[in-house]
Amino acid sequence: MKPPMSVEALSEFGRIRLSDSFFMRDVLFSDIAAIHGLSNVPDDPDLAIAAGTKLCTELLEPLQDVFGRIAIRSAYRSSEVNGFGNQMQRENKKGYNCGSNESNHAAHIWDRRDADGNMGATACIIVPAFYDAFHEEGDWQKLAWWIHDHLPYSKLYFFPKYWAFNIQWRENPERKINSYTRPSGQLTAPGKPNFEGSHEAEWAPLKDVFPKA
Repeated sequence: MKPPMSVEALSEFGRIRLSDSFFMRDVLFSDIAAIHGLSNVPDDPDLAIAAGTKLCTELLEPLQDVFGRIAIRSAYRSSEVNGFGNQMQRENKKGYNCGSNESNHAAHIWDRRDADGNMGATACIIVPAFYDAFHEEGDWQKLAWWIHDHLPYSKLYFFPKYWAFNIQWRENPERKINSYTRPSGQLTAPGKPNFEGSHEAEWAPLKDVFPKA
């Protein structure tokens, strides 16, 4: 598929269905692109569709099925948009939180494979019902451990505001969970003592609120 270069073509591209609930249009909005007039459209639409389909079908849909509506904060970024955001971040401009393009290949930049040739895709999402139910306890880790035990994620990275988190699907997943919200740092990763086995004791309270958990 050629990159969409007209309003008509982009409209049709946005109608591509990535999973039962999510369409390509849902993942294309970018604050940076909107403010600066940049294009947030894939150079390789076929790779973006393939990676996004995996992200949506294997991670976002199962989460939404159990915990209710997911809000997408940021998902696909073009190389142009991410590169500009990273430049602004390096200049200490407020509101820009983009890593380098190389670190975002097979992450927010869906239409580039990473250095090892892996396909992947990342979205930053909020699970409103989970936040509403548990934020007073301050324990975002319940959801992190549930995802760890149930879904084929590659990386999770949690943030303070509404416990938004990056969730990545990637070929050859890394299975790492990190956080900028308290307690910050790395929750788990391969080789850590808490990585293997069931963590139901950590996420069992979810079942009181979400019967499908």
